[in-house]
Amino acid sequence: MRAFCRSEPPPEARASEWMAGDVTDAPAVTRAVAGCDAVVHAAAAYSYARADWPLMEAVNVGGTRNVLEAVARDGAARLLVTSSSATCGPVPGRAATEHDHPTAWELRIPYKRTKAAAERLALSAAAQGTDVVCVNPTTVLGPGDRHPTPSGKMIRDLVDGRIAGYISGAGVNVVAVEDVARGHALALSHGRSGERYILGGDDLWLRDAFALALAALGRKPLRVALPWSLVYGAALVVDALGRARGREPQLLVRDEVALARQPLFFSSAKAAEELGYTSRPSGEALASAARWFASAR
Repeated sequence: MRAFCRSEPPPEARASEWMAGDVTDAPAVTRAVAGCDAVVHAAAAYSYARADWPLMEAVNVGGTRNVLEAVARDGAARLLVTSSSATCGPVPGRAATEHDHPTAWELRIPYKRTKAAAERLALSAAAQGTDVVCVNPTTVLGPGDRHPTPSGKMIRDLVDGRIAGYISGAGVNVVAVEDVARGHALALSHGRSGERYILGGDDLWLRDAFALALAALGRKPLRVALPWSLVYGAALVVDALGRARGREPQLLVRDEVALARQPLFFSSAKAAEELGYTSRPSGEALASAARWFASAR
């Protein structure tokens, strides 16, 4: 297995070959996919920081375009693109499926907009004959989130005591990183070209998700419930102060709070039916992530 990434992959990646490079470098991508039977494109800029807007456009959209063009030239048998559940919703009143799409206001958020644009490129290539499958993970949690991602940072901030309450009515679909990895393998083997598959776990109210993570550390659940409008108002103030000082907010990130206006609930029924995908209880993913962040201090 050949790994193409900027830094050397860890031993657990089990890569037999490493090629250093970046998906924004088209010639490097071409060299990386040469001779491959299948390609998994998992590179992305996952951020809600305003300073990262240009990076998200370059990596999420430009990088995906580079991969698609390289695969088309080299003739790899299949391309698996890691998209996001953000391109499938959420929708009010029910769990979103692969038939759903985000609303216009959500697409003003750069992460959502660039991931949706990247997915459109992938599905367009599939319509033109390239064998492309998309997978759409939900809120992925587990050990090893070293940077961390926004999803992991939420748990790290909770573990570190930086989160004192939760948004009432907010919800997340939580999935273990190990299940998402297995879902990738299933999609690579059994997914239908031109299709997308949500890889998720359980839908949980944010209150309950936080409680499960804290319980793994022997701590009591948070008791302070805050309305979304109040939290979003605070995020607007923090955002304005941060811009005035030239700093990115670390908590109450405006775009991230905006997306918490409705529960981020999703269905993995299609992946279960067509791929044989299953997921462990989301409480296990939350507990594993909480313990890892607590031990990584």
